[in-house]
Order: sequence, then structure tokens, then C-alpha cells
Amino acid sequence: MGYPMRKVEIQPQNHLEIEGIEGFFVRKVTKFGNSAKVDCPKEYLGRTVYLVIV
Repeated sequence: MGYPMRKVEIQPQNHLEIEGIEGFFVRKVTKFGNSAKVDCPKEYLGRTVYLVIV
């Protein structure tokens, strides 16, 4: 018996300003690996994402 996955809504934007960030990573969304993962809908597998550390 599994747990139901909640749908993460994406908010389309073409400009984002964030103050006080420590850094960011540019990565591709992958299915498996040995590094930390972030919740992301599987429809974005293979896409390039920015992970911002605040």
C-alpha cells in the first residue's frame, strides 16, 4: 500500500528576484542517483532546473 502523491503546481514566470541566497545549482532532473533529490513531478525528467539555496 503506497501513499498518494500530491500534485505540485508550477507557477510560470519569466523573472525571479531573490535576496539573501547562499548559492545555486544548475542540474538536470534525473530519476535515480546517489545524491540528494528534490521533490519534482516526473513530467520534468530530463529538464534543466535551478536549485536555489536560501
